[in-house]
Amino acid sequence: ILDFGFDRLGADQSQINHPVLITECACNPVQSRSKMAELLFESYGVPSVAFGVDAAFSYKYNQQLGICSNDGLAICSGFNTSHVIPFLNGEPVYDACCRTNVGGYHVTDYLKQLLSLKYPHHMSKLTWEKVEDLKMEHCYIAPDYAAEVRLFQKGDKKAEEKTRCWQLPWTPSPMEEAPSEEEIARKAALKEKQGQRLREMAEAKRSNRINDLENEIRDLEMLLQRLRHATENDIPLILAKTVYISKHDVESALAKATQSLRKAKGEPVESVEKMDPSSTEKYNLINVPDEMLTPEQLKQKRKQLFIKSTSEARQLKKQKQVEEELERERQRKLEEERRLENPERYLEELHAKHRDLSEKVEQRKKLKTNGGHTNGNHNASGGVGRGERLNPSQRERMRLLTTAAFDRGKGEDTFGAKDEDWQLYKLMSKDNDDDDDDKPDPDEAELARISSRLQEIDPTFIFKSESGSSSAEPPRFRPLTKEDFQIILGVERFRCPEILFNPNLIGIDQAGLDEMAGISIRRLPSKGQGLEEKITSSILLIGGSCLFPGMSERLEAGIRMTRPCGTPIKIYEASDPILDAWRGASTYAAAMQFPQQTFSRMDYYEKGEDWLRSYELRASIDETVDTIAAALHI
Repeated sequence: ILDFGFDRLGADQSQINHPVLITECACNPVQSRSKMAELLFESYGVPSVAFGVDAAFSYKYNQQLGICSNDGLAICSGFNTSHVIPFLNGEPVYDACCRTNVGGYHVTDYLKQLLSLKYPHHMSKLTWEKVEDLKMEHCYIAPDYAAEVRLFQKGDKKAEEKTRCWQLPWTPSPMEEAPSEEEIARKAALKEKQGQRLREMAEAKRSNRINDLENEIRDLEMLLQRLRHATENDIPLILAKTVYISKHDVESALAKATQSLRKAKGEPVESVEKMDPSSTEKYNLINVPDEMLTPEQLKQKRKQLFIKSTSEARQLKKQKQVEEELERERQRKLEEERRLENPERYLEELHAKHRDLSEKVEQRKKLKTNGGHTNGNHNASGGVGRGERLNPSQRERMRLLTTAAFDRGKGEDTFGAKDEDWQLYKLMSKDNDDDDDDKPDPDEAELARISSRLQEIDPTFIFKSESGSSSAEPPRFRPLTKEDFQIILGVERFRCPEILFNPNLIGIDQAGLDEMAGISIRRLPSKGQGLEEKITSSILLIGGSCLFPGMSERLEAGIRMTRPCGTPIKIYEASDPILDAWRGASTYAAAMQFPQQTFSRMDYYEKGEDWLRSYELRASIDETVDTIAAALHI
């Protein structure tokens, strides 16, 4: 900053051969002053330096303009600090001044924090310079902070009028037009054409499969007929030319091929065990009485019984699955015939069935979550007790456990001594088998089938899958609009400048501007008759942070609360709150006596930096300069 200033002033030599006057705030630490003196003397080689308080210079300058009187109060709110200096007979009373380390920097920083939290996706736009412009353009001081907050809480028309909007650069995204009826019909026809093609391919594949199976059965029957007419010696020679080892393998292969053919044609499929003529050979010990068998044969008989029962159960299960598949295929054919007969009516029926099943499944889920009835176990949060969420089998298990635990607590634990006690586990196991919580819901399966069918034939249908299902579609994000690129300034307009009066809003435990004014008046060394009234009658606002609208009214209301009733209070604004300090300092520095009232480089090298702590200027110059010289304080 000093390089820039000296360069603009034309002082481009190696040393600055001119005295320098530096302004500072009240109660400035000596360390800061000594570092500035070291910089000016050793880096720039200035001959002498003087220090003065900016608020005092500004007050004396405005006093010359007739804005304020000799006895008054200077309230300065700058960039980093705010301070109050009383004046008596045109002289600043620094012993009674008061300072708070809150200024315009903190207001801007607080506004930046609030907007960054409110609009985290626009943090790159909220630069320091832009937030500073928003602060100076939109912020104001609320006459009553609590009342202003309540006004914005209501959100009525007055709050909307006080709200400001900053529109960020925004380019509208291209709008996607909804498909027309012709486009929907074209897609439906294309989908129907593709479906018809797939059905034709499936039918052709099925016909080829039937032909292959018929040829295979014909060959097996011919081979089996040759084996029946052949002698025992010729059978191995005939089988050597095939992949089969024995006549039994040929019969088994014929039975399986026959079953596959019936299945391909859609006919009922008989059990392989019934079709297998060698089943009696496999299980030859089953029908033999136990008395006629040896111990080894008894073990073999039990094994055959287990294998036969397992095989029959497996075949029955397969038979049932095949029958269900055939029934589903028949239903699909019927539905396809109905759809081709009247497509519109068929689509309406599907939609109605989908709607009914959706409501039914949703209602069942609610009942499972909250219970189908109430037993007074509602908790404070509106939920239900655990007992209401249990099905009958679970409640029965709970009752059995409770009964066993109650009986055990009566006396000596004798559970298990009787055989009847172990029936408890059987009952619990039986109830557990009846628990249908984990069983698939047929209504949900039917709902999924209808939804899949609607997706195939209705392009406008949107399937709403469950949140926990694996087929859940990703969330669809709406396109960004103009409102998404707006920064709304509501309560932030007066909340940020409020820290000048309540620094505790940002965690600074110090006094506000109105409170500092009362503290400075109480610190005055002499309180003559009417002195306090004279001071409160000439209060001057200085500094850039005093430019907020409503500052004078808020200060007057705050000071009036600390003063006796009827005390005259007049608050004036400086002619230029920002540049008046420079104008007053420049007037003083232009005086002839200024070079003799500075701290010279010789004093700096002889007495050191610590001498700045006790150095204080006493000027006796002519009357025109004397009014400004009082502003200089070291």
